[in-house]
Formats: sequence, C-alpha cells, structure tokens
Amino acid sequence: MQSFLFQKFKNNKNRPAIIWQDKEYTYSWLVQRISHYESIISKTLPQGAIVGLKGDFNPETIATFFALVSLGIIIIPLTEVFFSKNPGIIELAELEWMIEADKIFNTGKKSYHKLYESIKNQKHSGLVVFSSGSTGEIKGIVHDLFLFEQKFKKERTSFRAINFLLFDHLGGINTMYSILSQGGCLLTLSTKNPDEVLSQIEKHKIELLPTTPTFLNMVLLTEGYKRHNLSSLKVITYGTENMQESILKRLNVLLPHVHFQQTYGLSEVGILRSKSESSNSLFVKLGGAEFQTRVVDGEMQIKSDYLMLGYLNAPSPFTQDGWFKTGDQVEVKGEYLKILGRTSDLINVGGQKVFPAEVESLLMNLKGVLDVTVYSEKNPLIGQILCVRVKLSTKEMRGDFTKRMRKELSGILEEYKMPMKVEVVEEIVSNDRLKKVRRFATDTRSSS
Repeated sequence: MQSFLFQKFKNNKNRPAIIWQDKEYTYSWLVQRISHYESIISKTLPQGAIVGLKGDFNPETIATFFALVSLGIIIIPLTEVFFSKNPGIIELAELEWMIEADKIFNTGKKSYHKLYESIKNQKHSGLVVFSSGSTGEIKGIVHDLFLFEQKFKKERTSFRAINFLLFDHLGGINTMYSILSQGGCLLTLSTKNPDEVLSQIEKHKIELLPTTPTFLNMVLLTEGYKRHNLSSLKVITYGTENMQESILKRLNVLLPHVHFQQTYGLSEVGILRSKSESSNSLFVKLGGAEFQTRVVDGEMQIKSDYLMLGYLNAPSPFTQDGWFKTGDQVEVKGEYLKILGRTSDLINVGGQKVFPAEVESLLMNLKGVLDVTVYSEKNPLIGQILCVRVKLSTKEMRGDFTKRMRKELSGILEEYKMPMKVEVVEEIVSNDRLKKVRRFATDTRSSS
C-alpha cells in the first residue's frame, strides 16, 4: 500500500528533506532508504503486524517509519525514555514485533484487539501513541494512518522547520508529515537546550519553530535571542499547554518579524488548523474543513473523520452523536476561543473552581517573577489549597515575596484564588515534553 507521500517525495528528489547532525539528506536519499527497508522488513513482518519502532527523528528511523506505512503495518513509535519508564508497554500495546536500529525481533505476543482488527480489515497502516500519563494512567490512542494522512494532501506553504516535539508524541509525527508532505526540510534535534536550538536555527536558516510555551519562556530567561541571529524565523507555533499573556507580549516585542500562532491539538484528534486573532492574542479560531467544534457547558468538543478510532485501554470518550469531549474549558468570543485549561487541572478550593493558568498569568505580571507553576495540595478542611512555586530574578525571601504578592494582587485576584503556600525555587520543573509539571510528590490527586 503506497502512500501518496512517496510520489511527493519523488517529485522533490533533489531538495533537502532532513538535516541531522549538520548533514543534509535529500528526498532522493529518503526514497532509496524507504525502498531498502521495505525490502528487508517485508521478508519478516506480515501486513497488519503490531510493531514498536524505537528511535527518534533521525534519517534512518524516519525512512523505516515510512517503509512500515507502505507495508500496511500498525506502528507504535517509542523513545528510549518512554520505553524505560513504561516497561509494561509490550503487554499494554500487544506489541508483536520490535524494531530498533537494524534489529527486528518477535516479542512472542499475539494481538486480537478489536481496534487493530478494524485497521487490518481495511488493509490500512495504523499509528498508536500514548498519553503522557500526567493526569493518570497512560492511554493507548489508536489512529488509522490512511485517514490521518488525508489532511496532508492539500498543497500548503513549504518550510525549513525544526521537529521540536518527540518521536512518540503525535505533535512530532504531525510536524514530520506536515513538513515532508510539502517538500520542506526537517531539522531534527539531539538536545532541547535553548542555546543549541537557537544555534541550529541560525546555522540552518530555519523558518518554522513548533514548540511549547515552557521552552519559549526558557529562551527569554536565558536571553539566547541576544546571542543568535534569528532573522530566518518566520513563524513560531506554540501549543500543548497554556501560554502566559505576559510571555507572548515580550516575545512579540523581542521578535517583531516573527508571526506567533497558537496551535491546538490532542493525541486523540491530531492538530487542528488554527488562526490566532492576532500575533499577540490568546484567542484562536479552530477547525477548518477537516474539523467541527462546539462548546457544551464550557467544554470544547470536536467532530471529524480524522479522530482516533479509540483507546486500547480506556472507555470511549465520544458522545452518542460522535463528538469527542476534549476536557478543555474555553472562553468564547464570536468565532474565537480562548483555552482556559483542562478540566483535570481545575483546583477545587472550598467548592470554588480555579484554573492554574489564570493565577499564573497574574503572578507573571509581578516584578521580578521569571517563571511560576501553580498546583494543589490536599486539605482536610477545604478539599484543596492553592500552592505556587516561583522563580525570581531578585534575592527576595519567601516571606517578603508572599507579602508583596498578596498586597499587589489584592482586589485583582479573588481571595480563594490567592496561593496559600509559596515556595521560591531555582528552577521550574518541566517534563521530557517540555511542559510544566503540576503534580508533585505532595500532591495526592490521582492525577493531551
């Protein structure tokens, strides 16, 4: 089963497809390596096999991925970090085969999951990604790759881009498809260190950076924009977590030539086409021809032919009329939406609901605050209390900052939204996907 992408790859044979370790690989090279891996893999794996592909966005792994697509394989991309943290993944995903570097081995498992069977019956390839587990047990999310690919048939702007998100993250797979389907060039990173990322942008004239608000704040804190020429950058897209308005305003001032665009996506639905109200606005219009959106009781719901088929290990999140319940609370302004936060992140303070992002946004406006994370701890009297970890540019002591915070936010922030516990820290914790970590050891909640 040949993907329409292969003809696109052939049409762009002389153009650079991938930059890895400062070396360019052309589309011609990519087509040859895909054919090479097809020949090897087809001798061992049957169509419809459930295969874990361990690696990252290096050229050989990318070629192997598309060879598996061509052979009608159900692919589960795995990074070394995720695999080591989740040793039960072979059982959970019913992995029949594993591919790592040039090795193929049988796990001894046999899969009969009904979602896999539906993909096999269509003779399609499939994709399985896993939720991060930040709000509980990881969930296996199953996509029909034939349907997933249809979004990339339309001709769009071609970019030289960094594939910032991870190989086992749907956002990373989406970026790979988005760039390579348009004849663009994909730079793959070996580190997420801000200075190194900006150095690569400068060296390889990168035009598009898809990233997270946490990383962009790290760029501001380290002031790497002063040390590197970022004139090639045209677009920075940000998503996966809430952006603070103060950070977005600073970025627009420091990088006036760059268009900042908020994206919205979940592993269950993919990445929606989006249009920010303006470069410095957090309101965004979502949907397009491929997706419909609606808001029910403040929660955004999505309908599309390109949504996941379902979970491997959890009940269906779809309504009876086929809408996916995102779990994201939104504010509506005409055609535009503002993502307030996930329902699972809501903190219940004495029966009052608090969005961490709202409090973080106000705290970030205080003088000397470089970064902040709001979270909760269990309290026997009021259910939960609001807690904050804050990184300061000053030598201010915790008690002094707490007094100043309460004074400056009095009358702006309702009393129940005022943090009761404050901790001044050297660094704000983020996970391997460069998103803020809100669940700490002291947080007793069961926990895109």
